[in-house]
Amino acid sequence: MIIVVSGPGGVGKGTIVDALVKRDPLLWLSRSWTTRERRPSESDDHYFFTDTKTFEDRISSGGFLEWTEFLGNYYGSPGPEPDGERDIVLEIEVDGAQQVKKVHPDALLLFVLPPSREEQERRLRGRGDPSDKVLARLKKAEVEEPVGRELADHIVVNDELEQTLEEMLAIIVGARERFVR
Repeated sequence: MIIVVSGPGGVGKGTIVDALVKRDPLLWLSRSWTTRERRPSESDDHYFFTDTKTFEDRISSGGFLEWTEFLGNYYGSPGPEPDGERDIVLEIEVDGAQQVKKVHPDALLLFVLPPSREEQERRLRGRGDPSDKVLARLKKAEVEEPVGRELADHIVVNDELEQTLEEMLAIIVGARERFVR
């Protein structure tokens, strides 16, 4: 099963996905590629950080399940390499989620929202994004949110992390039961 966790920047996708994968041994995170610079607070393994030419070469060879250009940088998910035992988790932007749903309409899309724009802004600033990027991400969220709501199988508001994780794990378990049948 392919599980897509999507939502605007600053909603907590990375934190949520990391915790889900730690709690559920049947989940495998596909590590996305990006051409953006690593943030000071980010570990080297959060993304596969690469240069534009390498990324574009991989696009040309069909090496991404989905990819997009966002705020001047490329982001993409390499083609899944399922091991037959675990479900694939993609932590991606709305553009990528649309691409995945076209190719894999049975993918489970969990769209994550912040409790408020003010909280989303606080989170973006807290992770070290420069002011111009924060404002661009907030503006982009206004466009992404209606698209994500329409595309989503489930919408989850990430207000309190533990509650968000419990809700998402329950959705995933329920989807597995339907997927297997």
